Amino acid sequence: MNGTIDLRRRAALRGMLALGGALALGGCAAGSQGLTGISGARLSGGRASVRWLGGGVVELATPDAKQIAYGDAWFWHNAGWSRFNVQKPPEYATREGFASYVAGKHPDAVFVLLTHDHGDHMGDYFEALKALSDAGVPVMTTGQSDLLRRGLVPEFKKAGLDNAKIVSNGGGGMNFGGVSTHGAMTARLVPAVHSTFLAYPAAGFMLDIGGLRAYISGDTDLYGDMKMLGERYQPNLAIVCVGGGPFTMGPEEAALACQWLGVSHAIPVHYGHNAVTPLDAGEKFRHAMASIAPHVQVTVLKPGETTLVQT
Repeated sequence: MNGTIDLRRRAALRGMLALGGALALGGCAAGSQGLTGISGARLSGGRASVRWLGGGVVELATPDAKQIAYGDAWFWHNAGWSRFNVQKPPEYATREGFASYVAGKHPDAVFVLLTHDHGDHMGDYFEALKALSDAGVPVMTTGQSDLLRRGLVPEFKKAGLDNAKIVSNGGGGMNFGGVSTHGAMTARLVPAVHSTFLAYPAAGFMLDIGGLRAYISGDTDLYGDMKMLGERYQPNLAIVCVGGGPFTMGPEEAALACQWLGVSHAIPVHYGHNAVTPLDAGEKFRHAMASIAPHVQVTVLKPGETTLVQT
């Protein structure tokens, strides 16, 4: 009798496990179907300008300059101009020139996206935020939540900034999968494989601006989940580090990243600003991109140059 009961219990248990497995698989299938649904169809009809400011730093703007975003904030101390024999223009040569330049555009919103805490990405971060704020510019910043709401709080205070007011989401920033908005811009935090001084995670961004979606890589190596990022967010443009050397992925890996992301436009950055990243990394990226995904339009800029991306 006891043997019969045990057999019945085992059969019932097997049935429950099978049902649980089916439900789990169903949930996974539903989740994978929802990956592209987070953004719907890939955005089209968008227009935004991209200006390379040397190193890994870029300025993005709508054609009317009402929405402006900065990928990192290393401006007047940026060493990425001289090695290209390009003189830094007045608007990026000093704090005062920068504030006057941005304020003169009368933007509705300026969004500063901080990828991580290395000096060639945040060397002028606090000064820039303070200068724009003092000039009456509607500026906000965002980045990885623990870095902004804990790690950098003393630096915000030292600069005379209230992080609860100038950091998105009431000072909380965002974590991976999270969202920050400012004006008509939306930013989402995505992973980057890189180190940091304060041991908070490095990051990249998916930024919606001017009706297109830009992937801003920050400093990173190639990693397999870039394929999932492409499926989930469907970016139009990749602004991607290509310098190689000791610190980030190089041109060939960056080209593969763009193929996985499914972008139609790509702009190489983060090279030529130090002795270990070659000046020709942008052209090497163009050639690598042409060999594996020739449909991707690559624009290689010099520091200070601007291109208009249209989707």
